[in-house]
Formats: sequence, C-alpha cells, structure tokens
Amino acid sequence: MRQGDDVIIPFQVGAGAVRGRIVRLGAAIDEILSAHRFSEPASELLGEAAALTALMGASLKFEGRLIFQAQGDGDVGLLVADYASSGALRATASVNGAAAIRGLPALMGKGHLALTIDQGPDMERYQGVTPLEGKTLEEAAVAYFDQSEQIPTAVRLAVGKSVLKGEGERWRAGGVMVQFVPGEGGARERGEAVLSSAQDREAWDRAAAFLYTTRADELLDPELSPHELLYRLYHEDGVRVFEAKTLRAACSCNAEKIAAVLSRYAAEELAGLAESGRIKVSCEFCRRDYYFDETGREAAP
Repeated sequence: MRQGDDVIIPFQVGAGAVRGRIVRLGAAIDEILSAHRFSEPASELLGEAAALTALMGASLKFEGRLIFQAQGDGDVGLLVADYASSGALRATASVNGAAAIRGLPALMGKGHLALTIDQGPDMERYQGVTPLEGKTLEEAAVAYFDQSEQIPTAVRLAVGKSVLKGEGERWRAGGVMVQFVPGEGGARERGEAVLSSAQDREAWDRAAAFLYTTRADELLDPELSPHELLYRLYHEDGVRVFEAKTLRAACSCNAEKIAAVLSRYAAEELAGLAESGRIKVSCEFCRRDYYFDETGREAAP
C-alpha cells in the first residue's frame, strides 16, 4: 500500500470545536470504479459518493454501517455507497444514459439524498432524507447536514485518474470534511444552535475558508500525504490528528445469501430464470458473477 493511501484520519483544528476527517483512496477506489464501465463523469460522481460516505461513516462510534443513497431523474438514476465500521467500502450506480456531462444537476437532475445508519439487526435504523440540492455532491452534502442535522459543515471532494509509475493509469479519490461540533467528544443534541457566539462564528468561518482553498490535485497527489495536506491547511491554528483507520474495497455478497433468496422462488420461477440450465446472478456492487442450477444450488462457473 502506498503511504497515505486508503486511510481516513480524524483531526481537530486548534483547541476549539472544529473537527474533521480527511480521506485518501488509492487501490480501494480503483477497484470499486474499475468494476463498473461507466462514463468518466458518472465514475467521478460515484467516486465522490464513496469518498463522502467514508468521511461521514468514520464518525460512527459503534459497530455498524452508513449507507448513502442519492436518487434522481437524470442519466444517473441512483448512487449507492456503503461504509462499514470495519473499514469496508463499496459503491455502485444505476446509469441509464450517456452520462456524458459533468455536474450533479446534469447527471442526476431532481431527486433526493438519504443517509441510513444501520446499527445491526437488533437496533432501529436511523434515516435522514433531504432534497438533492446544489451543483456538486459537496454542496448536496452541506445542504443535507444543514437541513437534517443542523451541523455547520464544509466538504471538499476530488476524483480522477493518475498515471502511477509501474502501475499505469489508476483511479484515485480524496476528500476533507470539517464540522463545528461543540461539546466533549463532539457530542451534542440534534437541532441545537451551535454557533452561539462571535468567537464560534469566527473560528468556523476561518476553518471553512481554509478548507475551500484545497485543490483537487492536492487531494489526489500520491506524493502529498494527508498529514502534510492538513498541515498546509491548518498550521496557523494548529491541527491535532488522531488514529488513522485503514479502508478497503470489500463487498458483502456471497453465494449463501443469494441461494437463500433463490430458495424463496417456486420451481417454475427458477426454471424461468435459467439459461442453458444455469442461473447467473451478478452483484451490482462488485460485479462478481455467481452461478446456480435450476434448483437454486450453487454451480460451477
């Protein structure tokens, strides 16, 4: 693994309530995006969704998952990204047209954004839903936190291809998110008015302004470590970094789960799904193919 790749690092600006996370994706995002054959604009948007989901999911304080979904009426009808607290990340999209023009409105049109927090089978899920607003996924995420969580938030995302020595052209992604989260450990009640003083407002405006100076090439540069980038952004106010977490591309699909689904079908329905005596099921996330016979039992490829 290249130093600084496929990690997410929490940090704190100064001694105040500005906290954030920085993510750098190398091999993980290349594996995710290379599994799909989308246009470059659609692939870039999906990569942004994966990076954003990692940034948000890394705040989970329990074993669970954060699921990002954006649905629209454009060529990209659906974006889905899934982050597990173990560091597993996956993403997919439904692309129904050429998806040749960059920009969130051009690719997705009108729609909504939903974040779901899954704490496991014995816990109730939490879901927040807001309209899909803004010219970029960055702006849509800020709008989500403003409307659903009332947390001042700033986000920077970048996705692109880089030519790496000895490896050829590979997808890379990066992102930084900062939030104003007062209270010990960043805890607070949802809906609380957080920027209650002029000092708070000044600290937040300064942190957000510095974040928005981040360039795409800085987020993607394999020679610039996340720590060095954070120092560039916040050395004047001081930045404290916490333990990094490793990310990896990983899908939760398996033959047993698919066989369990097929077992719910009647025999004649299974026969109708088969071609040349076999049923082929492809995972929408990792594009792995699974094969089953007409009875729903796993078969050789």
